[in-house]
Amino acid sequence: MAEPLKNLLHPGVVATIADRLSAVRPTFDRGRFTSLAGDNLDALELMQRSLQIRDALIETLPQSFPQAAATLGDCLPSDGRTGLSGWALLPISQYVAVRGLGDFELSLSLLRALTPHFTAEFGIRVFIDQDQERALTIIGSWVTDANHHVRRLASEGTRPRLPWAMRLPKLIRNPEPILPILTALIDDPEDYVRRSVANSLNDIAKDHPDLVAGFVAEHMAGASPERRQLLRHASRTLLKQGHEAAFSNFGFAAPSGIDAAFSLDRSEIALGESLVFKLAVRHTAKTAQKIMIDYAVHHRKANGTTSPKVFKWTSATLEPGATIEIKKRHAIRPITTRRYYPGAHRVVILVNGQEAADADFELAVDE
Repeated sequence: MAEPLKNLLHPGVVATIADRLSAVRPTFDRGRFTSLAGDNLDALELMQRSLQIRDALIETLPQSFPQAAATLGDCLPSDGRTGLSGWALLPISQYVAVRGLGDFELSLSLLRALTPHFTAEFGIRVFIDQDQERALTIIGSWVTDANHHVRRLASEGTRPRLPWAMRLPKLIRNPEPILPILTALIDDPEDYVRRSVANSLNDIAKDHPDLVAGFVAEHMAGASPERRQLLRHASRTLLKQGHEAAFSNFGFAAPSGIDAAFSLDRSEIALGESLVFKLAVRHTAKTAQKIMIDYAVHHRKANGTTSPKVFKWTSATLEPGATIEIKKRHAIRPITTRRYYPGAHRVVILVNGQEAADADFELAVDE
């Protein structure tokens, strides 16, 4: 069994933080910090543990934030010096987000120094929320930083819908202010940074699909293979939704002359089993056609309606008169993000985002 995520912050991490703070600030009250940070730690989940350690820092670091920031900066690895890294820095990032709002530039500078040793993508968001223009001016200057972790922070920390983090309502409503950051990083030499740019664009596409489709079209001309991969990843939600302009960006037109024969290996299935799909696609048009084949499983909900989940399958270029035959096994198994309900379900084949064939099955779920 995998180790619980909460154990990433354990009493040993508290002791490590205490050791480092004591080493750089001899007057630091190690005993009080350890007592506050470690109190009943085993009973708490990951973020509760981090917030408890953050609160212990608030109680024991100097009330002057510039003094506290200097102490924390001295705790980081530098010039061959060992220091705090990894999950020990999560509560420190959260500390800066709470105590540093009155020292804007100093706080962002500290978070920038922290991010190569863990990440500060959660910490910088409160500064963006408080003063978006001021924060983005500073963060925007990081796109040319020599450290790729800092460059990634510029894109990841400004994602409107960053998972596990506070959302940025102003950027959800209007993402235009972060487009210059994403544009500056679109050809970054590090895949780690480019993936972050793609994920941010995909976030934006959930609220502004036409904006992202237009952004992709604008940056497709003369794109390197790496940029094309980024733009394709950025368009994944739009492609699953069948967005016409997004399909057009990658050379997929509305399907024409397509005959699809689709079948399931059974009409009834129990939760935990797998369905096997068989699909034959025949191309009857007179010119070759590029097609993308996906499928959507329409899961039954508690109220009897269904909700589709789109899955990627394959793509091909069909010559006139050509037929392709493909097969797919799809497991219907318990997962933490979905509750299954018994009854009628449906599988729909999508060709270039449009429904081409479908089949029904009954799902049995043990109560």
